Amino acid sequence: MASMALASARTSEMDEERAAEAICSQFGATPPKLVTFFASRDRDHRALNRALRRRLPRARLVGASTSGEIDRDGIHSGSIVASALSGDFDVGVGVGRDLSRDAVAAGATALYQACAQLGVPPANLGTRHVGMVVDDGSRDKKEEFLMGMLEPNPALVLVGGGAGRLDEEPASSVLHVDDEVLDDAVFLLLFQTDVRWAALRSHAYVPTGKKLLVTKVDSSFARALEIDGRPAAARYAELLGVDVTDLGIDKPAGFATWPTARRIGREYFIHGPSRPLDDGSILFSNLLSEGTELELMQLDDLAGSTARFLREEVPARVGPPAAAFVFHCQRCMSVAETRGTTQDVSRAFHAAPVVGMNAYLEVYCGFQMTSTLTALAFGSS
Repeated sequence: MASMALASARTSEMDEERAAEAICSQFGATPPKLVTFFASRDRDHRALNRALRRRLPRARLVGASTSGEIDRDGIHSGSIVASALSGDFDVGVGVGRDLSRDAVAAGATALYQACAQLGVPPANLGTRHVGMVVDDGSRDKKEEFLMGMLEPNPALVLVGGGAGRLDEEPASSVLHVDDEVLDDAVFLLLFQTDVRWAALRSHAYVPTGKKLLVTKVDSSFARALEIDGRPAAARYAELLGVDVTDLGIDKPAGFATWPTARRIGREYFIHGPSRPLDDGSILFSNLLSEGTELELMQLDDLAGSTARFLREEVPARVGPPAAAFVFHCQRCMSVAETRGTTQDVSRAFHAAPVVGMNAYLEVYCGFQMTSTLTALAFGSS
């Protein structure tokens, strides 16, 4: 019977050689096929990559810079969280470069590279295959590279998130693929396995029943000029009963607490606004089209929903989980900080063997998400 095992490690050591030694010493004796790591941006990532590669010459190595590192002990800052995965699986790793110039082509390139390493044409990917995607989130190109990545096989399941910090100016992100350290790129980790797996997502929002219609957008398709035929920011503030100055995602009554979602079937996909602009428009995290109907959502219990998701939903899909890669929205952490529930949210991750990061927007199947926890979970067998 196919099986998979994960060994996790964490260190706050700032010297890269000592950090790499601390990480590898926690992995145990089983040689890993795949090593993932998530590290704070303030480190020397090139030196860290070299130090890890010297100690792990045969394993595939992928990583990213973060605004918060996650393992079963919770959410950490300024650390390195790593995992060593062994068992019955094969993996291909594809890289798409120059996201800023041509994100569609970058997504397609990453897919074809990963498939070539597995010896499987993209059209033949099936239920034994699932992908984990990490991109330079500061480029804001998820929806475009996903089009290129999924065009040859729209049924391919993808989960992931962006490296980077929403509050960093200028924004910068770092990705690791084997011995390369990259930016302005995306990597696809394509698994081939008979181990039971599941792609999942969770959010802590409930529908309010209030609908709004995007009636005018600009040429970038990311900025709503009008909602319900009115200036966008003024209309959104009216729906919430607040002033336009209270709409920012860092405000208690703003976009992070009251985002919007697209309803697809019975499910709500959080496609939230990012910030109000001085001209009265609203910049959204997702691309928009005129005539798009959105529903206003309200934040509920963030810590409770996260704990239930990991404690109940993940085992229901894969049985006792052996590993779960998680991508947790940075905006949710901003809300938790505002409400004083950061420790409660952090403790929620005790419920499963997780490794991951606070993400700069999230990926679930062919969708870019906001304010969402996405996860790729594998069963023990």
